[in-house]
Amino acid sequence: MALRPKTALTLWRDVNEGMVRDQEMDLSFRQVSILLTIYLDTPPHTVRGLADRFGVTKPVITRALDTMGKAGLVDRYRDEADKRNVVISRTVEGALFVERLGDRVVARSEGLTRAVTR
Repeated sequence: MALRPKTALTLWRDVNEGMVRDQEMDLSFRQVSILLTIYLDTPPHTVRGLADRFGVTKPVITRALDTMGKAGLVDRYRDEADKRNVVISRTVEGALFVERLGDRVVARSEGLTRAVTR
């Protein structure tokens, strides 16, 4: 399905609004982007690699991971081969969060599609 800009933005808004209303974790756009990268792209993921990808400093990634770690969405550990690297690993709670987010996007998208085709 091809989305027009207004429909795409409505979808984005509605998904985020639903997360707020349902009291899902309150993640920033940056945190959601990092989380989706960790769960949708093939591992391994490192703080350094994510910082390079997003064009931000390592402390920016670390702060985002601190929040997600406290929520149980990701874990971190030192790379045994290179102690300078911090590797990010997925968690069951994080996988369930991403799955619920995907389900929410699909459900809202289907609702918008029905409304547009009427």
